[in-house]
Amino acid sequence: MKQMLPVPSEVVQQVAEYFGLLSEPMRLRLLHLLREEEKCVQELVEATHTSQANVSKHLKVMWQAGILSRRSEGTCAYYRVEDHMIFELCNQVCDRLATRLEQQARSFRVLNER
Repeated sequence: MKQMLPVPSEVVQQVAEYFGLLSEPMRLRLLHLLREEEKCVQELVEATHTSQANVSKHLKVMWQAGILSRRSEGTCAYYRVEDHMIFELCNQVCDRLATRLEQQARSFRVLNER
């Protein structure tokens, strides 16, 4: 069996930070809204029913991480997804959660039939 080399702590920290980006529900909502096309901050504020400061805070974090890109046009800032791999990761997590829920539902039905 091949022996695995230890992962440097800096790499572990970077991976944890990347996953941490997805631990905030508002960021997931914003990513979903940006999945198909870029949107200006005001569109995102209206779609999320939250403050511009809150939306901007989360967009800035994802922009700094390289997940989003940003461009200005007049007084509007537009964001779009730059790292589409983020959706593959989200899809895998959602698929796994769906499988777990189905298993739990089957177990619940079996218990109710007894």
